[in-house]
Formats: sequence, C-alpha cells, structure tokens
Amino acid sequence: MTEQIPYLSPETIDARLDYKSLVASLREAFAGDWTVPVRHHHGIPIPGEADQTLLLMPAWDAGKSVGIKIVTITPGNGGRDLPAVQGIYLLLDGLTGAPKALMDGKCLTVRRTAAASALAASYAARKDAATHLMVGAGALARPLIEAHRAVRPIKKSLLWARDFEKAAAAVRAMASAGIEVEPVRDLEAAVKRADIVSTGTLSRDPLVKGEWLKPGQHLDLVGAFLPDMRESDDEAVRRATVFVDTRDGALKEAGDIVQAIKSGVLTPDRIAADLFDLARGLHQGRAREDEITLFKSVGTAIEDLAAARLLMDRVG
Repeated sequence: MTEQIPYLSPETIDARLDYKSLVASLREAFAGDWTVPVRHHHGIPIPGEADQTLLLMPAWDAGKSVGIKIVTITPGNGGRDLPAVQGIYLLLDGLTGAPKALMDGKCLTVRRTAAASALAASYAARKDAATHLMVGAGALARPLIEAHRAVRPIKKSLLWARDFEKAAAAVRAMASAGIEVEPVRDLEAAVKRADIVSTGTLSRDPLVKGEWLKPGQHLDLVGAFLPDMRESDDEAVRRATVFVDTRDGALKEAGDIVQAIKSGVLTPDRIAADLFDLARGLHQGRAREDEITLFKSVGTAIEDLAAARLLMDRVG
C-alpha cells in the first residue's frame, strides 16, 4: 500500500512559517534560477450559475522540488456559505517526482503574499520606518502587519477599513493574540501619519491618493489583483519609484500598473525593478531618504514553492 502523504493544515502553516525566515527563503528563491511557467487558466461552466475558474500554478527548482497550487474560484459558493476561493498545494520531490505533502492552499498563499511585501519593503522602505498603516480588514490584514514588523522597526500599527466596526473587530482579534493595533476612521489622516502604507482590498476605485503621500513613504499595494481593480491613483504612481514582484504579472494583471500605463503616467520602462532584480543585486531599491516608493504585487508560484519547501524543512 502506498504510504499516505501528510496534509499540512492552516494551523501548522501559521505555527511553523515565521515571517523573518519566510522572507529569507523568498529572497533566496528570487535570487535563484527557478522555473515558473505561465499559469493554466480554465473556465468551467456550472449549470444555473456563474462559471467556475480553475487555476493551476506550477513552479520547480530542477532536480530538487516541484510544486503546484490548484485553486478553484466558484462565485456561486456565496449562496452556499462557502468561500469562493478554495485551494490546495502539492509538493513533489524534484528528483523522483514522488508526492511529499499536501498543504492548505489559502493559508500558504496569504502567508507568502505578506512575506513578499516584507521582502520588497526590506529594499524599498526606509530603514527607520516606524508607523505602518494597513488599509483593509480582510484576510491579509494581520499577515501584512506581522510581516512588516519582521523587517522594519515598526512601533505603531494602524488599521483602516470602510466599515469601522469591521476594523475594530479585527483589532480586537489581534489584541487577543498580543498584537497591538489602533483602528482609525480618517484614511487621509492615517496615510499622512504612516511610513509604510499597505493595502489589501478588492477596491475598483483608488483608495490612496498621491496628494496625501509624504517624502520617504513606502506604498505596498497587495489587493486589487485584476486589471479593472485599483487601490492607488495616477498621482501616487507618478510621484513614486515603482517596484513590482514580477514584470510580466504586473503588466498583465495589476490594475494599479495597467491603468497607470493606459493613462500615460507610467511606462513599462519606468518600473525600476522587480523582486528578481532586487534579490539578485541588480537594483539597490530605495536610493534616497526622501524618495516615495511603491510596490505592487500580483503573486507568483515561486513564492508558493519557497514557502512550501521551508515548511517541509520545519515539519521534517
């Protein structure tokens, strides 16, 4: 009988993947020579409701590890009281192809996404950044707050959401875990207080305005993962030195980048660097203390594989 491969739960992922170590693993992965094919995207008709989407996202470090994330997006799940996004990650031995583990795909994605933002901030945010604003009280709020604390000396964390009660509830939940965060009502005032501003929303209209930004600030745009979504306006992009996780992904999928190019305030050659460039030392990141920097992520399977490998090293 074939030996059953382990399943690593969200609880295991959260307990074993500390952000400092995960950021280091992502840095190593982006500096390496890993392969990430174009992700597979399939529409699946479901009678009587909106189509389901199947995403297959592979990556490998030849001869060492192969991984694939399998995700379904089912709009009709809202009527079933289920999350629209479901997913699982399969890690394989790179030499034999033998399965090594199954992992919760949603938790792995959230954690590596936050770590990628922290990796970017380690290059682009000021070294003395002390106040962090989180815009959005969803699944990315706590991970982004914790991840940025792992790479910068954050002394004050702020949280804003359209629904203040939701922000307050998220703050109470984090307080019970020993994480002190202040809920705020005025987004403009909060942006002006912060050294790092993270956004993790599904907004289709800009939330953070460029006229609010101050010299030396770092803007970390994580939500708005489709071309018609946006969390920053043209003025924010115009004023900033722009970094992305991957050029191909940002130019195709990131609304903050795609729409700024369409309006003419950004050209592809003005994207200063991606995480490959930064991790390989091809770009230094922030050049001046008064520079405004902007990082836009859309995600890449390299991050999943780096997180999965680190997790397996931790669980044995």
